[in-house]
Amino acid sequence: MKPVVSALNAWSCVVVSLFAIVILSVIGGLFKSNHHSMVGTSKDPENGPAVAGSVFAAVIVYAVFLVFCGFQAFLHNRQSKRGAISLN
Repeated sequence: MKPVVSALNAWSCVVVSLFAIVILSVIGGLFKSNHHSMVGTSKDPENGPAVAGSVFAAVIVYAVFLVFCGFQAFLHNRQSKRGAISLN
């Protein structure tokens, strides 16, 4: 199987996805627990758990990106170790 995206794009996507999963999980957890920093003022959403559901849906999307981009990076790694020209 051949990679669809370049190696740089695949590894960049892996890093961004990991960062997004961590950050959004923390934000979703704060909304789910109705933490005062997220739902404490009049301009903040009133229903924290509903917002947390949306944030966790974004975490799932980034997890799918992570799996796809990680697989693409694996394919690039495997392809580069095999080498285009083999002198045996």
